[in-house]
Amino acid sequence: MQTAKKGDTVSVHYTGWLSDGTVFDSSLGGEPLTFELGSGEIIQGFDDAVTGMELGESKTVELEPSEAYGPYREELVFEVDRVNLPEGLEPEVGQRLQMRQPDRQPVIVIVTEVNEETITLDANHPLAGERLIFDIELVGIA
Repeated sequence: MQTAKKGDTVSVHYTGWLSDGTVFDSSLGGEPLTFELGSGEIIQGFDDAVTGMELGESKTVELEPSEAYGPYREELVFEVDRVNLPEGLEPEVGQRLQMRQPDRQPVIVIVTEVNEETITLDANHPLAGERLIFDIELVGIA
């Protein structure tokens, strides 16, 4: 039987949910997720879970935040004066915005609070601090 190893391009069907049962993503009903094992394209815990699977195998894995999107970091939540926002931007809670880090790399932030003078932004990944559960089926190895 063919086994997935680092450097292989694999295709998987998966469903991911939170510990409260909320499904946050799934490939079922669509195309499988295809990626190179060990390349850093996906979260480490998912990559590790697929490594060593046999073609056609299915499994369920639980990932701690350290194996997924990391812990929730309060220092990534910050206020911005509204006078520093682009002209015409009317921020709303839940809105996603793109900012540039000092090294010019883009980062997505979520507006978590809006008042007359400031807005609060959260640069944590939406799944940071969450324990993730995945059903994974290995459907292809190249």
